Amino acid sequence: MKQALSVSNKEIVSLVENGGVLSPKGYKAGAVHAGLRYNRLDIGVLISETPASCAAVYTTSHFQAAPLKVTQESIANEGKIQAVIVNSACANACTGEQGLKDAYKMRTLTSEKFNVSEDYIAVASTGVIGEYLPMDKIESGINSLEPGKGGENAEDFQKAILTTDTVMKSSCYQAEIGGKSVHVGGAAKGSGMIHPNMATMLGFLTTDAAISPEHLSAALKEVTDITFNQITVDGDTSTNDMVIVMANGQAGNKPLTPDHSDWPVFVKLLKENCESLAKQIARDGEGATKLIEVAVKGAVSNDEARTIAKQIVGSNLVKTAVYGADANWGRIIGAVGQANASVNPETVDIELGPIVMLKGSNPVAFSEEEAKAYLEKDTIHIMVDLNMGDGSGTAWGCDLSYDYVKINASYRT
Repeated sequence: MKQALSVSNKEIVSLVENGGVLSPKGYKAGAVHAGLRYNRLDIGVLISETPASCAAVYTTSHFQAAPLKVTQESIANEGKIQAVIVNSACANACTGEQGLKDAYKMRTLTSEKFNVSEDYIAVASTGVIGEYLPMDKIESGINSLEPGKGGENAEDFQKAILTTDTVMKSSCYQAEIGGKSVHVGGAAKGSGMIHPNMATMLGFLTTDAAISPEHLSAALKEVTDITFNQITVDGDTSTNDMVIVMANGQAGNKPLTPDHSDWPVFVKLLKENCESLAKQIARDGEGATKLIEVAVKGAVSNDEARTIAKQIVGSNLVKTAVYGADANWGRIIGAVGQANASVNPETVDIELGPIVMLKGSNPVAFSEEEAKAYLEKDTIHIMVDLNMGDGSGTAWGCDLSYDYVKINASYRT
């Protein structure tokens, strides 16, 4: 497995323009406004034409929401899922036995509406913690769902899962595997309360590849570690974080395994899609004006490089400096210094975009005007070279603005 991502020719995987969660064969989606929110779509469904191999990763919060427990039970049955039902506005988290009953009821209602076995249905919720679902509206909404295969159906699903997001998040990539065209598509939501230790807020991935649940799970976990787990907005982990992927096999390829010659291609296909969604989430951080990408190299291991990268991008002092276009590299070195990783304080290099700021841990003269102009761009690249080994890693985040406080000070109103 670990050699899978060594595939370097990016052209083997291509972006599908305007693609998304319905681009792979054999899926449909839809959404309705059930009244959970004032005037926005708030219940969505994603369905495979046939039961699909399934894998998921979940929040590591001690307070996993009720829908996650129901989804875990469904997937554990056969490792297959055919439909995902999701609502926004209410997280159904910290709601006790009633919340669990409501999550099961969502599964039952979806089963009855679409004639799909309850064991093949996953449930997801997002929104305010500690409030009960208005089940009369949930039931009416689910019974009103009429999914389809068009682009408008995909967009409706994407809209229905949003909370404080300002934009929809979707992507799709394609590659040839075993002589067949295989697609991985996805939709995600996430803007605040983002500091995953598994995945992200909510992510829904589809593929028409043929692959067993066991191997799909292995691929997802490997990819998650270097994509969704490498983003942070505010350092807080949600109770409802989940990424779920379905693989229905309709591309017609021979089942993929780690021994398949095209296994690295599939893992890269999955990785490109997850990285795209992760970066879209980071860019849309609550109140954010800029995407920050931190690349660390020269670490003693890839794991330590990723740890340092995420420490930097998660630093409030780094985030506010970027927001204010202040080229204060001391904020960066401060974040490196407190990371739980090996660092030689005499060998660190730092670059802000094309501007060298630190070389061998010694300051380098630079133009403040040039640095300020760079920091006023909407994507900021920070590079740190520890000069200790071959480890490398990347993390993504956003700046911290006044609007973040405004948004979260009035989240429930």
